[in-house]
Amino acid sequence: MTSLPEINLKIDSSNQTLKHRLSQSIKFNPFDIAFHINPYPTYHNLRILNPVYRSTLNAWILTRYVDVKSVLRDPRFCVINLANKMKDKRYYLGQQKDLDMLTQVTSKWLIFVEAPEHTRLRKLVGKAFSPITVEQLRPYVQMIVDELIDQVIDKGVMDVISDLATPLPVTIIAKLMGVPDEDCLLLHKWSDELSHIIDPLLSVKTYENLNQVVSNFTDYFYNLFITKQKNPQDDLISHLLVVQEQNDKLSREELLSTCILLFAAGEETTINTIGNGILALLHHPEQMEKLRKEPKMIVSAVEELLRYDSPVQHAQRIATEDVNIGGQLIRTGDKVIACLGAANRDPSQFSNPDQLDITRRDNPHLAFIEGIHACLGASLARLNTQTAINTLLQRLPNLSLTTDKLEWRKNIALRGLKSLPVSFNL
Repeated sequence: MTSLPEINLKIDSSNQTLKHRLSQSIKFNPFDIAFHINPYPTYHNLRILNPVYRSTLNAWILTRYVDVKSVLRDPRFCVINLANKMKDKRYYLGQQKDLDMLTQVTSKWLIFVEAPEHTRLRKLVGKAFSPITVEQLRPYVQMIVDELIDQVIDKGVMDVISDLATPLPVTIIAKLMGVPDEDCLLLHKWSDELSHIIDPLLSVKTYENLNQVVSNFTDYFYNLFITKQKNPQDDLISHLLVVQEQNDKLSREELLSTCILLFAAGEETTINTIGNGILALLHHPEQMEKLRKEPKMIVSAVEELLRYDSPVQHAQRIATEDVNIGGQLIRTGDKVIACLGAANRDPSQFSNPDQLDITRRDNPHLAFIEGIHACLGASLARLNTQTAINTLLQRLPNLSLTTDKLEWRKNIALRGLKSLPVSFNL
């Protein structure tokens, strides 16, 4: 199936039959190649014709800003219990196989737990990612960005994803946590694989692979914990080990899960934000030139880039009681997919939503989710993206794409490029 063109239609009470017929032709298929390339026409059509849509994925698809934001903040909707999902998968495994490691680790991830566990864990980890703490990293982030650009500046070409967007967050998160530089590539490989965990409809084979990835992560971090206990440093892991030992507020299993989550989630979000942002600017050269001439606009520019092509496209929730949304009854136990990318292009919330405008001021986008499960590393992702984009535009003028055939990663919930080859003239 290919994505349909955007429907330009004003629906009123006199053409409800037409609305119904058209809505039958709109399908939400996140596995479709055309949808990967550009999901926004599908979002647009659903928002007009069927904003609370029951899909073949056995889930309600929400595309209006007001509905998405409401669900993310509504205590009547909880996050997916991945541990229970893993239990269901066990029936399809051989007798000698299990998903115990994957179940144990993800059951303590912040994105999969509710209060009061979520509140306690986030409080313990959150200080390291507060805007004030993150801002202290700015000189270090700038140094890493400059070093990465130095490695390609004489070539006249680079791949924004592999040469900058990928190594930057890996290096910064490693610095923050106290992970040795020489281990970054290995942890990135595991993180890349584990990022698929939030996608829907994964095969049993994929879950088995992710179980092995988590096992590798576990062995690595447990060995690192031993090293940190013997020789603590000024880093997040050392600090959390002290919290565990002195206050008995953080178990060893929770510390392990948190470390794995910070790599798997924080890294992928930043890679996608930088890659999607640079691509958007390349497609809007007048906006890129405006930012190059006025680098102080980078804060509003990054917020607009996050809105325009969100690095996280979907957030899944489960109704804990019957809820009416847009005239549709969402029953207890029903799955809801809140489309962040669709909400961020809703014309009822954003004027000219399909237009990139780095001067946009009223920009309450949902790219980093809302409510208690808002992205823990949002401040760090913003810092990395601001520094990377501004430095690229200042040091590498005349950026241009070297291909018109871009390939998007096959993640469903996350949206990002496999590569972004560009050329530049000094």
